[in-house]
Amino acid sequence: MTYSVKEIFMTVQGEGGQAGRPAVFLRFAGCNLWSGLEKDRASAICKFCDTDFIGTDGPGGGKFKTPQDLAREAMSYWPGGGKPLVVCTGGEPFLQLDAALIDALHAAGFEIAVETNGTISAPEGIDWITVSPKGTAPVVQTSGHELKLVYPQLELDPKDFEHMAFKRFSLQPMDGPDMMENAQAAFEYCTRNPHWSLSLQTHKWIDAP
Repeated sequence: MTYSVKEIFMTVQGEGGQAGRPAVFLRFAGCNLWSGLEKDRASAICKFCDTDFIGTDGPGGGKFKTPQDLAREAMSYWPGGGKPLVVCTGGEPFLQLDAALIDALHAAGFEIAVETNGTISAPEGIDWITVSPKGTAPVVQTSGHELKLVYPQLELDPKDFEHMAFKRFSLQPMDGPDMMENAQAAFEYCTRNPHWSLSLQTHKWIDAP
């Protein structure tokens, strides 16, 4: 399998249950809920994505012919020390992340975290699974470490996910022109429903990647 990667970069995880932890971000190209093109946004299942996942032209991006090649490239961004963490994201990482790449990333020394929309079942061996449901798309991956719901979404009620087998449930305010209002709404929801924790995108406060 050839892996299509939009970008690879070293940063600090800005949101969710591992916020603050240094990590290599490995962003795969492509998604199954939106083409990434503005002309298709209105008809997409996920209409609010703020990420560029088209093509392989980002920093560190490219086509990788073997899982070992991609794992080595990802590890080249780790500065040394600590416990190396790679966050596989997209787009939708499970369109490409397979058992061979999981094995190669582990062999390179990484702990593997994934951020997925939950529409594809996770392969075995991932160390941290974050599922972020989108719109009307069915959630197939109903267990993991964190369910992180962008809030508010008109089609989704947080209570509809509380029966699922996640260790942590997070509400993340939807970005955009109404972000402050959404943050206040998420804050108030969490205070009324303590099953949920508030997740803020701290990397955006400091204009980090």
